[in-house]
Amino acid sequence: MNEKIYPCNARSDAEFIILSSGLGGHATFWQPQIDSLTQYFHVLVYDQHGCHADSAHLPQSYSIQNMAEQVLAILQQYKISQCHFIGHALGAMIGAELAVLVQNTAISLLSLTMINAWNTLDPHTQKCFQTRIALLKDSGAEAYVRAQALFLYPVAYISKHHQEIQQIENLGLQDFPPFNNVMTRLKALMEFKILDVHQQALSNTDLYYIANKDDFLVPYQKSHDLQAALGHGNLTVLDYGAHASTITDSKTLNHMLIKNLKEKR
Repeated sequence: MNEKIYPCNARSDAEFIILSSGLGGHATFWQPQIDSLTQYFHVLVYDQHGCHADSAHLPQSYSIQNMAEQVLAILQQYKISQCHFIGHALGAMIGAELAVLVQNTAISLLSLTMINAWNTLDPHTQKCFQTRIALLKDSGAEAYVRAQALFLYPVAYISKHHQEIQQIENLGLQDFPPFNNVMTRLKALMEFKILDVHQQALSNTDLYYIANKDDFLVPYQKSHDLQAALGHGNLTVLDYGAHASTITDSKTLNHMLIKNLKEKR
């Protein structure tokens, strides 16, 4: 799947939401959100370039801007002139960069929601990524994939869902992208910073930040830093869910997404 639109259940003229995944890049990451969001919105999900086993090799210069250009092309293809954008971690960075790209187009971002994101990479997060890079280089794809749950999920969630997690890992190994692509995407993510150009592009866009206190990968304080860097917006800090709260506590996360967007509209 490159991209897929899930139509709103209630209205053909509903607004669009674009969902952008984190480092994994797969549209299926958002499956727990689809039923809830399509009660009110058309929902578009997409696979980011380079995230499947049969993907073409990404150039070494591949950047967050290139990732945002993919989204812009999708919006133009489907003639979507305005949309809400929800991004998780890396996906949030893509949303910020997309805001810069659409300035000279007829496309407008109605809102940007940034889940467990940051303005600049925290030293702790950098150390986590360096550890994962070392696992991939020294021990291979299986070690890289098996360690992923430690960074994404709460301890209790892993204990309760370990069999399901193992099945997901097995599928991930079967579709593991080329080594070059993983490293290129990691490099782009680690180098990205929120700059004045992003603040200016988003100055008139509704901004929402959602963070999880128990996020092991990205300290929740980074959402405060991100809010300060962009200068406005509403921040919600949730107690439980860890980095992938879209999966581990989807009910709470979905309620918050709808509450933010529906009450504002």
